Amino acid sequence: MKVDFILNGAVVATATLDSNASAGDLALLLPLDLVLEDYEATEKIAGLPRALATDGAPAAHMPVAGDLCFYAPWGNLAIFYRDGQISDGLVRLGRLEPGWDPAWLFDDPAVRLVVAAT
Repeated sequence: MKVDFILNGAVVATATLDSNASAGDLALLLPLDLVLEDYEATEKIAGLPRALATDGAPAAHMPVAGDLCFYAPWGNLAIFYRDGQISDGLVRLGRLEPGWDPAWLFDDPAVRLVVAAT
C-alpha cells in the first residue's frame, strides 16, 4: 500500500508501507492529520491517536533517511530525513519513494497522511 503526505493541498511525498502488523495498523488510522516536530536534527516526529500493533516486529531498527517508523515506547510516528542510530522499540513502517525532497519537512508542520490515490 502507498500513502501520500499532503501539505497545503499538494502531495509532497509518497511512501510504500511494509507488510507488517504495525504498517497495517497505521493504514487503519488513515486519513490522519499530523503535527510534525523536529527531534535530534535527524527525524520529524508526530503523535498518533493510539499505539500501533507491534506483533512480530523486530526488537530494534537502524533507520536510514527516508524511513517511516513507529517508536513504540513513545507511541509516535517518525520520518527520518537523516540516518539514525539503532533504537530499541523502533519499527519500520515503510519507506519514502526515491526522489523525495526533505525540504517539505521544514515547511508548515501540519501534514495530512492519506491512502495514495494511485
